[in-house]
This record gives sequence, structure tokens and C-alpha cells, in this order.
Amino acid sequence: MKPTPPKRILIVVAVLLGLLLLMFSLANAQPLPSAQPPAPQPVRVTDDRGRTVVLPRAPQRIVSLLPSLSETVCALEQCQRLVGVDRYSNWPAHLTQLPQVGGGLDPNIEAIVALRPEVVLMATSSRAAARLEALGVPVVALEPKSHADVQRVLGKVGQVLGVPDAQRVWRVIDAGVQAAAQSVPPEARGARVYFEVNRGPYGAGASSFIGETLTRLGARNILPAALGPFPKLNPEFVVRANPDIIMVGARSVEGLAERPGWHALTALRQERLCVFTPTESDVLVRPGPRMAEGARLMARCLSDKAPRPQALRAGAAVQAGQGASAAASASTAPGVPAR
Repeated sequence: MKPTPPKRILIVVAVLLGLLLLMFSLANAQPLPSAQPPAPQPVRVTDDRGRTVVLPRAPQRIVSLLPSLSETVCALEQCQRLVGVDRYSNWPAHLTQLPQVGGGLDPNIEAIVALRPEVVLMATSSRAAARLEALGVPVVALEPKSHADVQRVLGKVGQVLGVPDAQRVWRVIDAGVQAAAQSVPPEARGARVYFEVNRGPYGAGASSFIGETLTRLGARNILPAALGPFPKLNPEFVVRANPDIIMVGARSVEGLAERPGWHALTALRQERLCVFTPTESDVLVRPGPRMAEGARLMARCLSDKAPRPQALRAGAAVQAGQGASAAASASTAPGVPAR
């Protein structure tokens, strides 16, 4: 057997040394720097006060002082960003576990500041905006009162949160209201309705989101749009209008028949009264993502309580004769607090 030539041995040794050096280099190589995440983009939104609010980025710590706005944040699947809410924000249920910072009209400023929010969402009617802004806390004030407002506010909150296509939530709401309207039987359409929002009495006018829902369901609101969204009423107004159906929450129903002249109301005498539980009332009076559920509650009431068609025609004739005097009995007071 011939010995291996020295040249071949040198080649093999060189290859082995090269492989060893390559393996050593790979073992000690530093990883390539990963791509840097994009820099946060500032958020610019004009609120219902007409003020343009600029935030350095989409906020991760939010305090909400209005139940409908709390629900809107959650409907956009961003509940986890809420670090504090008002005492009335109770849906979804886990919001009740968050720190409560008072109400929209009596907020605890110190408690809000202690939560280090990057923005506070509130109603335009809240008294807290100026104080919070003076302390350097950004405020976005939004107050929906109509269907168009709810759609617009969804878009505004989506802007604040940096959520694309927030209007998808509105499309679901709108489809739900339409489905509720289709569930109302023809014989229930045209029923004249008084919807009481709160003691006072405060009613839901035709221009409110509740009134607009009633219209879509085929009902007729006894409170004309000219009175405003939620006017305070002289009890005589309802007596003169004599609605076919009364819708009221359990919190306000006590003593209803004892109001001057109300014992004679056809709706009470014929038991065409829908009393909503506190949980149902919360759904009904909040202009937000649960409006379709509210429409279903009202549709069920209309279906169950509407009088026969001939009674509707008779009632309409009476209302036409009393409209002018009834309107004189209503007050265009500011109305109930924002929800």
C-alpha cells in the first residue's frame, strides 16, 4: 500500500481547519438586528365641543365617564384599555370590577388623575373637562342623542383607539334594529306611544334615539320632535295625548296612576303598560352598541300590548283634536342626564 501523498494530506487538513473556523464563527455570531417596530402615530380627533384633541399615540389607559361610551369601547373589542369608569357603567359586567370614579356630573377628579389615564371619555354636559385639562389630562367629549350621533360617535371612538372600520359595529346595530322592526305585526303599527325615560316626568321625544327607534318600529311618538330629545313634561300633556301604550322603567313606575288625571289614561285602564326591569332600562336609555337589543324590547312591547286597529284609528282622531293644547303643556327643559 502506497503512502498518502503529502499534498493530499495538506488539502484535507486545510479543509478540516476551514470547517472548524466556520463552525466557531457561526457559534459566536451575533444575531442580526430585527426590524424596529413603527413609531407610534399621533391621534387627532375633533370632539363634540368642536375641539381638536391631539394624543401622542392611541391611548392604552382610558377612563370613561359615560356608560354608552364605556360600552362603545368594549364593542370595539378594546375593553382591556379601560382603567376606570363612572358608577353607572355596568356592561359588560366585568366593568363593575374596575375603579369607579363617580358620575358624569360629580366625578372624583383626584381618583381619575391617580389612574394616570392617557385620555378621559365623557359627555359634553360633564363639568369635569376644564378641571382635568388644567391638570394636563386629555379629554374627548362625545354625547350621542340620535341614531346618526351613535354612528358618528362610533367612528370618533374608533379614531381615538386606532381601530380600523369601527363602522362595522354600526352595521350590526342597524341590521338588528331593522330585524326588530320586521318582527312587529302589521296590526301593532301606528300605535301611539309614550316612553318615559325618567321621573319628572321626562319623556323620549321623536328626535331622540329612542324616538327614532320607535318610528322605525312603526309606532307613533306622542312627543313631537319640536320638544327636543328628552323634554320635561307637564303631566297634563300625557293626559291630553292619551297614548295607546306606555313604556316605563321599573324605577319610575311607582305612583304612575296617582299623577293628576293619569288614572283615566286608556293605556293604564286597559293594562297596555310595559314595565322594563332596571337591566332592560339600562339597555333602552343608552345610545350605544346595544340599541338593537333595545329595539327588540320595544318591538316585543308593541306586539304584546298594541290595541286593535279600530282603536288605533279612534285614538288618532282624539289626538289630532288635542294636539295644540297638549303641546302647550310640555316644557323644553334640558332633560335627563347623558347616558
